[in-house]
Amino acid sequence: MPKIFLLSAFSSLLEKAGNYMLPCPIKYLTGYDCPGCGFQRSLLALLKGDFQQSFQLYPATVPVLLTFAIGLTAHYFWGQRSKILINILFMMTGSMIMISYLFKIFAPHIH
Repeated sequence: MPKIFLLSAFSSLLEKAGNYMLPCPIKYLTGYDCPGCGFQRSLLALLKGDFQQSFQLYPATVPVLLTFAIGLTAHYFWGQRSKILINILFMMTGSMIMISYLFKIFAPHIH
């Protein structure tokens, strides 16, 4: 019974979370998307279980989350020996963010 209550509360929270998203200051000032625009909506879609929508909104969401999770645990367990692994993860994730950002800017799409 308590599990159902927690699941229901979590579902209700996810439905209302869209009302509290932070606006992008770069898009507000310039009118152009920044490389991080779409991450909040993508994360919310991922939490709701809609992987396809999450990927369409921001393709780098899962790599960003994996990079931080692996990077934090590697740093915690291996300390300075994990520096190379963390740098490689950051470079791969950063590359994916920039590639998807360039694709968003230069490829025609409908919002």
